[in-house]
Amino acid sequence: MNDAITFEDFTKVDLRIGTIIEVNDFPEARNPAYQLVIDFGDLGIKKSSAQITTLYTKEDLLSRQIVAVVNFPKKQIAKFMSECLVVGAVDGKDVILLNPENSVKNGTPVS
Repeated sequence: MNDAITFEDFTKVDLRIGTIIEVNDFPEARNPAYQLVIDFGDLGIKKSSAQITTLYTKEDLLSRQIVAVVNFPKKQIAKFMSECLVVGAVDGKDVILLNPENSVKNGTPVS
């Protein structure tokens, strides 16, 4: 287990539901990855790089709802600017995306 955080620390993390509306290959990435374009409703459209190529095809991802952290600073990855962090469970080299059981409005907060 990592160092304990306070509840106040946790509340600073802005987790939201978004829908993937575009998926592109990312050949410039050091590790195999996709470039995702995600609709977060009223929060707008954000881009993310995600190392999820071992379990998901581009077709699997299109229109899929995901959970992402939307309040991290932007991060340059190769020539791509990642604006959010898609959340998943890490099992070795595989990442299993977290998503709502039922469809919800894009931008819905996760708590």
